[in-house]
Amino acid sequence: MDTSASTRQSDISAGNPRIRVGIGGWTFEPWRDNFYPAGLSHSKELQYASRQLTAIEVNGTYYSTFKPPTFAKWHGETPEGFMFSLKANRFATNRRVLAEAGDSIARFVDSGISELKDKLGPIVWQFMPSKALDPGDFEAFLALLPQQVDGLPLRHTLDVRHPSFATPEFVALARRYRCVPVYTDSGKFPAIADAEADFAYLRLMRSESGVRTGYTTEAIAQWAQGVRTWTGGERPRDVFVYFINGAKERAPAGAMELLRQLGLRG
Repeated sequence: MDTSASTRQSDISAGNPRIRVGIGGWTFEPWRDNFYPAGLSHSKELQYASRQLTAIEVNGTYYSTFKPPTFAKWHGETPEGFMFSLKANRFATNRRVLAEAGDSIARFVDSGISELKDKLGPIVWQFMPSKALDPGDFEAFLALLPQQVDGLPLRHTLDVRHPSFATPEFVALARRYRCVPVYTDSGKFPAIADAEADFAYLRLMRSESGVRTGYTTEAIAQWAQGVRTWTGGERPRDVFVYFINGAKERAPAGAMELLRQLGLRG
């Protein structure tokens, strides 16, 4: 094991366990040129990434069903304090009538995600950009979301992408069911915030290939200030920040720069 990386991870956990910063997935060919060390075995990529960052959002669970041994393996390969956010399977969200998603929700939640134990972060329920808000149907969907699995508390975040969701009524509805809107920094999707939410979930999607860190250091400094505000004060709360999409090849550098500016990485 890389001792210095392990020490950095311990510092992160001790420094501010409420902050998690990462990327989407850990398998991406361009990262083998600018993030992973030359010659690193593909089987070691999760082990390496989890010691440079503090979280990963898993996209594979959106498309496929994984089994308990896979989640247990991820838990075993990552250090203490690391977290995974899981995208729920698309069969639960890509449907005309959300109120009928009960079986798909249960199938995903009971697929073995509890094997991640304390490393299970929020579950991301991602909806199609064409899915507009139908308050009654959407509330019926939220009522189906379980609050725990195998005794493990669950946190839910809603990645809604249609502009009809950008209303105080939607924010209030989500809060009623203890769900948190994803705050998306994107030119295509609405940025929805809930200042009273139990945690914050940010997806930064404007990375530029011409900037080494995707976002400029000045822009990252602004995000860092927002993170500090969220995790400080009289009501400190967890925050998850993912550099994702956009110029994806720059995502790891952006996440590491944010950790550096937060004082959570050497």
